[in-house]
Amino acid sequence: MRITLKINLLTTAWMLFILILINIVVFVLFMQTTISMEEDMAFQKAEDIIKNIHTNETSDQIIRELKDNLTEDSYIRIIQSDGKILYEVTNEQELAKKVKGKLVKSRESERKLFIIEDKEKQVLIVRVPIKGGHLLKGSIIEIGEELEGLESRKDTLLWILGVSTVFAAILSLLSGRWLSNIIMRPIFNMINTMKDIERSGVPKKIIIQNDTKDELQTLANTFNRMIDRLEENFEKQSQFVSDASHELKTPLTVIKSYANLLRRHGLEDKEMASEAIQAIHSEATRIQKMTETFLNVASLEKEVDLDIDVVNLVSLCQTILKQLKEVYKREITLHFEQAPILIMADELKVKQAIIILLDNAIKYSNEKIDVFLEKNDLHAIVRVKDYGIGIPEEEINNIFERFYRVDKARSRETGGFGLGLHIAKRIMKLHKGEIKIQSKEGEGTEAELLLPASLEME
Repeated sequence: MRITLKINLLTTAWMLFILILINIVVFVLFMQTTISMEEDMAFQKAEDIIKNIHTNETSDQIIRELKDNLTEDSYIRIIQSDGKILYEVTNEQELAKKVKGKLVKSRESERKLFIIEDKEKQVLIVRVPIKGGHLLKGSIIEIGEELEGLESRKDTLLWILGVSTVFAAILSLLSGRWLSNIIMRPIFNMINTMKDIERSGVPKKIIIQNDTKDELQTLANTFNRMIDRLEENFEKQSQFVSDASHELKTPLTVIKSYANLLRRHGLEDKEMASEAIQAIHSEATRIQKMTETFLNVASLEKEVDLDIDVVNLVSLCQTILKQLKEVYKREITLHFEQAPILIMADELKVKQAIIILLDNAIKYSNEKIDVFLEKNDLHAIVRVKDYGIGIPEEEINNIFERFYRVDKARSRETGGFGLGLHIAKRIMKLHKGEIKIQSKEGEGTEAELLLPASLEME
């Protein structure tokens, strides 16, 4: 079932439910109010008759008084204290026969349903005792009236309520259809846009015609932002594929060239063979490193179970710096005011993040590199500061993106793939930590790893 039809049916059903409830309330209140008014009029008539019957009036005068107050399809009777009917006047004999007289001590009213002339008729009966110094003291006056006016008004009201309900249901169906079309129009636009994307494979935005500022516009804006992000990632990945292809092309060409050289000349020329083997090994190592980097990114994007243990940042950094100094022959100085600095972390992952920062500092600077270790109530901080070429201010917000490289030519020269800082940020996120970069072009870069200081991971 389509959503528009569901909305239409649900709104109509809800409207009918509300209308039926309102109709019931209106009908009940109408009947209660009307009957109450009829009762008040009947009681007032009985009181007036009692007042108009004087102690010295004759039977004929009493009968005349009763007849003067007789209405259509009704009766009036006076019943003695022994239950005997003293006076009775009626213009509806069948009604008078069906209602038996009843003695009461206080005034009362009741409604009864009788079959009169093969028709159901409601009858209102009121009884009022005659008190005081009246000649008829101890008797009661009883008045019975067919509520024909009530029946006709009730039928009219039911007809009006029924017609109004049907008319309201028709309007509800039409308005529900109109409303569902208005609500679903942007959703239909999204569906059509998604079908176009599925058919063509080209990202496409939803055209927002009216600034409605509602949830549907928010949904459309969110969809458009998602398309922007997909296009951005698509462009970055396309660029990365292009760069990776270029990176792979060079070592593969070198390997193939030296392999052909060995095929033609064999191992007779030892110097040439040694050079070829060395070149092939070097380029193969480069391809292996590139592949490992790609796989590292892919593994970190998945849910990773960290191997949490107590880590001494001071001894960890001392070990890392010793290794890098020997390999790169660079001046790297470690600064700390307290030791040990203990945290709960995955030592291999934290080591990888620190090496990424140091590797960048080594690539993009020629002078010394300073590493600072600090700890406060919230964080243990590893800060790597170099004095190299720096990063342009407009590029800093992008450097954590996958495959992003500030200077493509420079990165190729230094062997980077634009993935290091993305990996470091992911590692910090896994540790519920943070990475910050501050840089000024031409003056150097300062990178900070902020790890939770508590020995218990939250």
